[in-house]
Amino acid sequence: MTTEQIKKLRAKTKAGVMDCRRALKESSGDMKKAEEWLRKKGIESAFKRVGRETKHGLVEAYTHHNGIIGSVVSVACETDFVARTKEFKELVHELSMQVAATNPKSKEDFLKQPWIRDESKTINDLVNELKAKTGENIVIGGFRRLKLGEKGG
Repeated sequence: MTTEQIKKLRAKTKAGVMDCRRALKESSGDMKKAEEWLRKKGIESAFKRVGRETKHGLVEAYTHHNGIIGSVVSVACETDFVARTKEFKELVHELSMQVAATNPKSKEDFLKQPWIRDESKTINDLVNELKAKTGENIVIGGFRRLKLGEKGG
């Protein structure tokens, strides 16, 4: 395990230095196994946060470049500090774009969808990764997709 490997894993996963070091140690320096270890750790730590109160967050409205499709998404977190972070804002924006692109029918369907930017991850994986990074519960409150000419749009 080298410093370069830790930097590379950290850049790719946005996990903490110590988590990257431990993941590489646990996986004998195998980068793919280290990523999977971090992903699993993030999911496990996310379960510990379920049920914690989320009173802060953001609502994002996204309009596709052609102006015909739009979406609105609300995402809640525990503190206004996390709600103001770049990573949280990026997550909410990505979720809003995902809704516009895929028109999920339910929250369960939405969480299971492959992410449009990286199909190896689901929407649930994205949310859990940020939960692990921030240490807070993050909940998708609701979403709506509108398309010009469709009922309700």
